[in-house]
Amino acid sequence: MLNPALTPSSPRTLRTRTASLVAVSLLAATLAGCAMFGSAAPAKVSNGALVDSKGMSLYTFAKDAGGKSACVAGCAKNWPPLMASASDRPAGDYTLITRDDGSLQWAYKGKPLYTWIKDVKPGDRTGDGFNKVWSLARP
Repeated sequence: MLNPALTPSSPRTLRTRTASLVAVSLLAATLAGCAMFGSAAPAKVSNGALVDSKGMSLYTFAKDAGGKSACVAGCAKNWPPLMASASDRPAGDYTLITRDDGSLQWAYKGKPLYTWIKDVKPGDRTGDGFNKVWSLARP
């Protein structure tokens, strides 16, 4: 014999189902919100400066302005932009800019981010102050 308190239409069963549905809905919304920001932040802080996922120092260029990169062609060969994919999304102080060739580049507080080809190992900071226009990116 069925317990009348646990029938499919009993108040107790309906409350349990409603609570379960609310919990699943909240979990789905949370996961969807996390997915909006891509897989991970494009940079982290190491010894007071921003570094990429390989631990290489990131730099800003004084000639960049208005959310646009002025480092193109030969400059970009020596100072590779920190590239973003089409699926990446801005989060917090990290934004995306569109380069002249249509590719996406990460920026921090509106300043495009670059690495420097003469930095050969994580922690190198040889580009800081280069030609008085390159600076370590700092939080």
